[in-house]
Amino acid sequence: MATKSIKNIFLSASIPLPNRDAKYIDTADIIAIRDAVIALTTVVLPYHRIIWGGHPSITPLIYYVMEKLDLNIQEHVKLYQSLWFEERFPEDNNKFENIVFTERQSDIPSSIKLMRERMFSENEFSAAVFIGGMNGIEDEYRMFIEYHPNVLLIPVASTGAATKIVYDTLVPENLKNPRFEKDYGYMSLFQKFIMDKI
Repeated sequence: MATKSIKNIFLSASIPLPNRDAKYIDTADIIAIRDAVIALTTVVLPYHRIIWGGHPSITPLIYYVMEKLDLNIQEHVKLYQSLWFEERFPEDNNKFENIVFTERQSDIPSSIKLMRERMFSENEFSAAVFIGGMNGIEDEYRMFIEYHPNVLLIPVASTGAATKIVYDTLVPENLKNPRFEKDYGYMSLFQKFIMDKI
């Protein structure tokens, strides 16, 4: 284990669903999304903390890596979940000790908004990583930079879907990097752009 202090990395990721907006599924690279999440978790978790808003397509991947690493690193993960989705929580939730449940609001959008507000206001972040996803990734990108305007941003555009849209339309030119668009060697990408910088 590294001796330097544990930093928080925000992860915004999901695997687009075929029955949702075609603009996400058309460019989504499902294998790249899974590979990127697994690589990020493998590189970051032994030393730092990943915080995410418990998407059911991502939580099992993070648990898979935790099991594979065989480290007692429960303090290196923090999962936020809105109680609006209580009946649909993935089983893998039960394997995490650090879950923050946020109150159910009058509808889904306001329930998710509250969860994100708490996630972004209750934690300091050193980096944010965006992978694949749907409209939630676009919403989280916009909200994250409001709360944390000077934090290192890694939009992995090669995973396609909403992250590619964010990269093409919202990320300032000076923060773009050809490796985010074309590099599928995610372990070395995260080592260079996160671990070597924070």
